[in-house]
Amino acid sequence: MAGASNLPPGFHFFPSDEELIIHFLRRKASLLPCQPDIVPTLILNLYDPWELNGKALQSGNQWYFFSHATQTRTSPNGHWKPIADETVISGGCNVGLKKTLIFFIGEPFEAIKTNWVMHEYHLMDGSTNCSSSSTSSSSSKRSHKKKGHSDTESKNWVICRVFESSYDSQVSFHEEGTELSCLDEVFLSLDDYDEVSFAK
Repeated sequence: MAGASNLPPGFHFFPSDEELIIHFLRRKASLLPCQPDIVPTLILNLYDPWELNGKALQSGNQWYFFSHATQTRTSPNGHWKPIADETVISGGCNVGLKKTLIFFIGEPFEAIKTNWVMHEYHLMDGSTNCSSSSTSSSSSKRSHKKKGHSDTESKNWVICRVFESSYDSQVSFHEEGTELSCLDEVFLSLDDYDEVSFAK
């Protein structure tokens, strides 16, 4: 499952935020097959970001995988620190949440910040005015009931995109056709994420 070997020659995996949630995460949570079925499932806590090569789906300088949401997000040698949340919108509907996290090496009080960034995508709780989303949610619930799959378990699924932030990686984002969001541009251009503040 790791790597992009299941894709036809010439094809690359560079989905948008919207596509990751609608075509992959939503289907995963609803126990529906993902097409193409190339994104593996990993336990986030077992790996440091530099160990994802050969385990997660690699596309350019990015790694993709499904996992279960966890509060700690620790790894053998560090932890992921949440930095910002951004709503993902599709057709005027809030379809998901994109969390940006930075990897730190060491214990929390003595941790060293690295250039590793993770985008963690979550499904919304279903509180939307879009009829299509409501229909999809109802269909998803019926699927869960038939297969004994709880709503809590389905909401725990996340899909992650991990990459190492640098000048080269940002250029690669644009050259390969992957568009950075406004928040991504802001955070990746700052030297220290901890100094980010917003006016009230």
